Amino acid sequence: MDAAGYADIVKQIKSVVFEAELHTRLEQAEEKHKTQVELAKQQVMKEKFEESSELEKKILQLEAQQTNHSMEMNLAKKEAIQTKVDEIADKDFQIQRLKNERDADTTKKELEIINAVSPLEKAIVKLENQIKSADTEKGLLEKSLKESHQTEVQAKEQIIRMKDEEIARVKDMKLKLSTKMVGESLEQHCENQFNSLRATAFPKAYFEKDNTIVEGSKGDYVYREFDDNGIEIISIMFEMKNESDATKSKQKNEQFLQQLDKNRRAKKCEYAVLVSLLEIDNELYNNGIVDVSYKYDKMYAIRPQFFIPMITVLRNAALKTLQVKNELAVFKSQNMDIENFESDLLDFQDKFSANYRIATDHFQDAIKAIDASITKMESVKKKLLSSGRQYRLANDKAQDLSIKKLTKNNPTMKAKFDKVKSEEE
Repeated sequence: MDAAGYADIVKQIKSVVFEAELHTRLEQAEEKHKTQVELAKQQVMKEKFEESSELEKKILQLEAQQTNHSMEMNLAKKEAIQTKVDEIADKDFQIQRLKNERDADTTKKELEIINAVSPLEKAIVKLENQIKSADTEKGLLEKSLKESHQTEVQAKEQIIRMKDEEIARVKDMKLKLSTKMVGESLEQHCENQFNSLRATAFPKAYFEKDNTIVEGSKGDYVYREFDDNGIEIISIMFEMKNESDATKSKQKNEQFLQQLDKNRRAKKCEYAVLVSLLEIDNELYNNGIVDVSYKYDKMYAIRPQFFIPMITVLRNAALKTLQVKNELAVFKSQNMDIENFESDLLDFQDKFSANYRIATDHFQDAIKAIDASITKMESVKKKLLSSGRQYRLANDKAQDLSIKKLTKNNPTMKAKFDKVKSEEE
């Protein structure tokens, strides 16, 4: 409220007081006038109604004057009241106008504030949504990466466990072979293994030491098996080689292959097998049956634990050709040409050896692939750890985001925020 409005209100208050005082004074004047009339009447009566007509005229004049005066006073009073009412109405109108102007100004300022803050609020909401979206994507990606990493780690652990089991098995085998085989002799061990199964698995087989010297040499053991008609199913020349861990000059398996092949041919055996504990740390011989027929025909090198399985594999393959052999024997007895049949039989045996060699090569390739997969998974693990660090840095940057930093290089938005802040204060 300005000074003019305050002065109007003070004037209005004074007018009301003046009106009340005027009314009081009019009443006092009227009372006084009535008193004077009464006194005049009494005076007239005291004068024994002298000049009664004149007095009555005076009285009538006085009463007429009094009536006119009262009417004038009432009219003046009404005019004064109407004037005050008009003034009050005008003040109320001015007050209402000022209120409307104040409300309009307030509304205008609020709209300006809203217009200034609205883009920032939208930007903040957009940034918050982007942060939430980034957090969601980060959570999903972290979950996916964790699951993928978990799967890869499990696969890697399984491969490592399998390799550990294989290493433990080889170590156990080496320990057993080093303690049992050396003390008991490898030959005796293999003979005991065969004799424990002779009655059930090999009832018609011959397995004895080779005591016949041919061309100055002999093998260790010869295995032969015949069918009910006396036809040979399979024959194997065995050579057993072992040495103590304390032996200084270590021998190689290849040193005995040529002599073994010579003994096989001299004794007319179909296969030759080297049962060896030499080169105990060589993975080639520790992984299973080794086909060395690429150097010497139908020859294999094995560890002692594959002694019985080797006989079984070769025997089962030979049993499948037994019918052919029986027919071949009949054809021979009838002086028939059997060269084609022998060729087919030899072809089958060669293919069998080739298939076995290929299977062995695939086994070696699988071991190499497992080692390569382990190396690759280590590389993937490093990349995943690096990705996790990048996500952590991105999250730190998002958490460090603030209005102050957003308006750091934006003077327009900074000024609007400062204006809003000052108006709120």
